[in-house]
Amino acid sequence: MNPFSSGTRLRDMIRAIRACKTAAEERGVVRKECAAIRDSISENDPDYRHRNLAKLMFIHMLGYPTHFGQMECLKLIASPGFPEKRIGYLGLMLLLDERQEVLMLVTNSIKQDLNHTNQYIVGLALCALGNICSAEMARDLAPEVERLLQFRDPNIRKKAALCSIRIIKKVPDLAENFVKPVATLLKEKHHGVLITGVQLCADLCKASQEALDYFRKKCTDGLVKVLKDVANSPYAPEYDISGITDPFLHIRLLKVLRVLGQGDADTSDSMNDILAQVATKTESNKNAGNAILYECVETIMNIEDNGGLHVLAINILGRFLSNRDNNIRYVALNMLMRAITVDSQAVQRHRATILECVKDSDPSIRKRALELVYLLVNDTNVKPLTKELTEHLEVSDPEFKGDLTAKICSIVEKFSPEKIWYIDQMLKVLSEAGQYVKDEVWHALIVVITNASDLHGYAVRFLYRAVQAAVEQETLVRVAVWCIGEYGEMLVNNVGRLDIEEPLTVTESDAVDVLETSIKSHSCDLTSQAMCLIALLKLSSRFPSCSQRINEIIGQYKGSFVLELQQRAIEFNSIIERHQNMRSSLVERMPVLDEATFSGRRAGSVPAAVSTSQGVSVILPNGSAKLGTAPVADLLDLSLDDAPAPSSSGGEFLQDLLGVNLMPVSLQPDTNQAQKSGSDILLDLLSIGTPPAQNSPSPPQLLSSNTDNRSPLDILDRFSTPSAPSAQIFSTGGNSSMLDLLDGLPSSPPMSEGNGPAHSSVTAFESSNLILTFNFSKQPGNPQMTLIDGSFTNKSQDVFTEFIFQAAVPKFLQLQLDPASGNTLPASGNGSIAQKLRITNSQHGKKSLVMRIRISYKVNNKDVLEEGQIRNFPRDL
Repeated sequence: MNPFSSGTRLRDMIRAIRACKTAAEERGVVRKECAAIRDSISENDPDYRHRNLAKLMFIHMLGYPTHFGQMECLKLIASPGFPEKRIGYLGLMLLLDERQEVLMLVTNSIKQDLNHTNQYIVGLALCALGNICSAEMARDLAPEVERLLQFRDPNIRKKAALCSIRIIKKVPDLAENFVKPVATLLKEKHHGVLITGVQLCADLCKASQEALDYFRKKCTDGLVKVLKDVANSPYAPEYDISGITDPFLHIRLLKVLRVLGQGDADTSDSMNDILAQVATKTESNKNAGNAILYECVETIMNIEDNGGLHVLAINILGRFLSNRDNNIRYVALNMLMRAITVDSQAVQRHRATILECVKDSDPSIRKRALELVYLLVNDTNVKPLTKELTEHLEVSDPEFKGDLTAKICSIVEKFSPEKIWYIDQMLKVLSEAGQYVKDEVWHALIVVITNASDLHGYAVRFLYRAVQAAVEQETLVRVAVWCIGEYGEMLVNNVGRLDIEEPLTVTESDAVDVLETSIKSHSCDLTSQAMCLIALLKLSSRFPSCSQRINEIIGQYKGSFVLELQQRAIEFNSIIERHQNMRSSLVERMPVLDEATFSGRRAGSVPAAVSTSQGVSVILPNGSAKLGTAPVADLLDLSLDDAPAPSSSGGEFLQDLLGVNLMPVSLQPDTNQAQKSGSDILLDLLSIGTPPAQNSPSPPQLLSSNTDNRSPLDILDRFSTPSAPSAQIFSTGGNSSMLDLLDGLPSSPPMSEGNGPAHSSVTAFESSNLILTFNFSKQPGNPQMTLIDGSFTNKSQDVFTEFIFQAAVPKFLQLQLDPASGNTLPASGNGSIAQKLRITNSQHGKKSLVMRIRISYKVNNKDVLEEGQIRNFPRDL
């Protein structure tokens, strides 16, 4: 016989395909067989139709296209004989799905088969309908399926119930037609019919509120009785699994009771007794029993409140945690995370077992247990739980230390009862797993240390000991270096020693040794080295006897290939050698960092006003933008990436560097240029921030200190040495003027900024509530720069508060926003807010100015946001 003819048996084709040694050879066999099947289909050969369809199903399972044989399924289904129908329905379920249009042609055949006298043919039709039923078929055939729910044969009733589930999912509107027939199914004695009826009941409850109410009233007691009978039934070999009678029916009954009891106290009360009975009598030494217990616990947790049952359920979960099966422990931990919101006190009793799971070898168990421990922590147990986690941190796997460290740090920050305990725990974590600690965590630690004035000495001594034992922990080194630089004299003089501390003798040379060892360590990165240099500069003023040695250490980095270190080393070296009178003011101790402000920044809710150490708020200028390299963070060696920084005001830099008290910007409209210039000089002095702009500002005027009422020029006199010559300003080919700041400040008088010809004003933005007007002017000799005076006017009858203006420009433009004159805009045009903008157009003469703006404010305590795009700038700008 031709191996590739329609008469070839299925087994021969399978044998031929399996004999292929390459994929190409297999494709050839399949291609020839498909060609033979096509020929047979075109000849309409009924004798081998069922054999061809069987071959097509095998070819389909191999992944080859078989769409050309779909009509053969319909022809076989229409055949009168059972064997042909069986192959036809099997092909229908395998080769087609509910999205195929061909499926519409088979609806009538299925309807006829559902009414067939042969129950086996009826079963075939129900099986196919339950697998590929579409919404249209469901509407057409639902009456037949509903009728078959009362069929005499239990297998047909079971298949009809399964088919009904598919129909209800496709067309939920048909749910009401099946409610009463399902109530009859719930009284069945046949477990196969009963389990499908219970599942259909659960799906009806989810699809229809009316069905849910009906089953609660009519069927709850019956379902409870069925569950009681199954739980107490004697040994039945046909249903027995591991000594438990039909655990599948157990689980289905518990699930439907959970649906019925959720949100209904009366229904929940009626099932409490049977749930307690199942929870106490079910054996847990077999997997089937554990499955029933888990479903029972989930049902107890979802129905209405019953304290005794909740404790029982949580105790079952506690037993699960002692099971050797990882899957059982994992689902128990998941359930306990939900149970903690129901009865946290009951979960707390299993705290020791949960902590043991944190030490488990399975990573999934460890992570889930750690999350549960985090939820268990409260003010009363924070100390013992943190101690357990910290001790485990020492021996935990490296891949788990990151998660464990993050949770410990979060627990300590959230539940710390006192600052000394907070500092102790954080320093222990830094000593054990410093490389896993995120930047914002050790930033917060430094903020807490600065605010605990009575613990400065304790913290610096603790860090001194720790950094000598764990110099490879980079984050620990950073915190230690920062504290030694700030509180080095307290370390040497044993200031503020607590009773719990052991005596420690540290000389000035020892303190410098720690910094030298840290900066030369192979694990010390750029940030840590820069912090070490700053700390050495500070100690050069605090330890005069070690000043020469410190200068030599810093001088070693004057030839560093890293520009940041080289620049710092050169400038710090110059400060130590040539500016003794300036150094003490420059390296004064950092002001206390505001904890509330830092916490707000971390939470992303920084207010418009940022508190300073003296309690005076500095209003952030409208349109302030985050700098690419945060100067404040660089200066403090705190990488506060989420700290907003003013784009033009240098007040925060002055305060951090010199301890100068800043008045609110809104109260100092005439000192904006002085602030800007002062910050530029200080930034240039410490090599922080961006390079100076093309037009160098005039010499600075610093804000007066809150403890010194001298004029700003008096303060500047402290910065320059008596013999320092006046700096000369050179200008070549438009290059920016340079000030040799380390050789003194220029004595030439400040040059006033001249304005060029003015342009007509433009209404840049107007809405129903607000008008923004721009007035333009130019600087002589610099056509690329445009000075804009913006004026905001309120048209409405309500006062605008917390007014903030922001703007963005394309890359060919550079925008600088000055602080606004205020943040409250009076109603009805009775006042205005003024704000200056500077725009530099690198494509002057080629491209016009364009700007996108965002204005936010509050009206009657409601946030309002307005956005727009400005394109009506004069073309010659």
